[in-house]
Amino acid sequence: MEKSLFFSNSKHTNKYFLENKDVHHFHAHHHIHLINMQNPNQKPHHENSSRSQSPKYEEPVSDAKWAPRLLRECATAISNMDSTKIHHLLWMLNELASPYGDCNQKLAFYFLQALFCKATDTGLRCYKTLTSAAEKSKSFDSSRKLILKFQEVSPWTTFGHVASNGAILEALDGETKLHIIDISNTFCTQWPTLLEALATRNDETPHLKLTVVVTESISVKSVMKEVAQRMEKFARLMGVPFEFNVISGLNHLNELTKESLNIQEEEALAVNCIGALRKVEVEERGGVIRMLKSLNPKVVTIVEHEADFSSTRNDFVKCFEECLRFYTLYFEMLDESFPTTSNERLVIERECSKSIVKVLACDNEIGEGDGERRERGNQWSERLRECFSPFPLNDDAVDDVKALIKRYKAGWSLVLPQENQEPPGIYLTWGEEPVVWASAWKPHEKSLDVAT
Repeated sequence: MEKSLFFSNSKHTNKYFLENKDVHHFHAHHHIHLINMQNPNQKPHHENSSRSQSPKYEEPVSDAKWAPRLLRECATAISNMDSTKIHHLLWMLNELASPYGDCNQKLAFYFLQALFCKATDTGLRCYKTLTSAAEKSKSFDSSRKLILKFQEVSPWTTFGHVASNGAILEALDGETKLHIIDISNTFCTQWPTLLEALATRNDETPHLKLTVVVTESISVKSVMKEVAQRMEKFARLMGVPFEFNVISGLNHLNELTKESLNIQEEEALAVNCIGALRKVEVEERGGVIRMLKSLNPKVVTIVEHEADFSSTRNDFVKCFEECLRFYTLYFEMLDESFPTTSNERLVIERECSKSIVKVLACDNEIGEGDGERRERGNQWSERLRECFSPFPLNDDAVDDVKALIKRYKAGWSLVLPQENQEPPGIYLTWGEEPVVWASAWKPHEKSLDVAT
């Protein structure tokens, strides 16, 4: 069973990791002046004058998928620079959208924001406003409770944790000095389960050094201090010799070196990347993968969302279609997992709105650490194969993932690779659609130089 640093049924973890009472919202008000972006269930100050002058859109919206249909039409109109149709569709969506409604209304609300920003070239300003408001209200306690609740109702994140832990434990089996480089920004929620597994090994308990590489541009000192204290307490409780380090303030991931990471020759190294590579600029990804190989790890674990916002980035309509497809699945998953207006769900959806604005309205103006150019498993595999070979999960790891998925509501499933099928790794699916890809890799075997 997956255990979190922030929640667990274990009597050991409950002592140290207590829940918070409140969830703090961190989202900016939408300062958009050219159209009314307020909740349509609330009347704006100038409703009579503004809405009476708005054009009527005669198409019916009673179909079950009205939001994706209208949003697609609007994206096409923006691509074609059809100002009349843009105005009609933005107004129509604004009348129907709400962050407190059903899945259609929520999709309409958050994608309308991005489409408006794209049409008015205000994406970067909107994104900065949303980010600034989020950072002002974000705290360790609010983030902790959000992670706790999300992991309780959905395997979206814990799937990658369990798969990666299984690969790491297999690759480092029998080693006495372990070093894990964690590039994930998951507040170390992955590692209590691994610590417990190490504590129950039949042979001597190994020494574990955990180096967390923080890639987000947030204030990390107080947060990571809290995380370090909890990790160290839990490691002592488990009887695992433990060392915790944090690296932050990097401009690019490829700045990492063996020296900066303090990698020692006698250490068996694993690199854990959960949602980290998509934050690297597309053109820099090959360099980061080569950097990871230079560290000479026993295993590299990669977990990424199954979406392609990279190859479509220069075609707005195609990029919009892929973004809408992915977030429709995500919002439908949230709809099944949370009450419609739960605080946790609203916070998660507002975080999604930042990503949607980033992808659709910022035109590659945001640098490394803030990128959202996701790639699918086959795209990552093509990149990774230049330096690495697949490291298939063993039966124990697969069984752990299957057991995890059974804990959640119906709709989730696991897809295993067929023999010689690309890409390697496993998929978490929601409603039979792949949504998260998890894989493990090892460096190519060194070839012997042959004299000529």
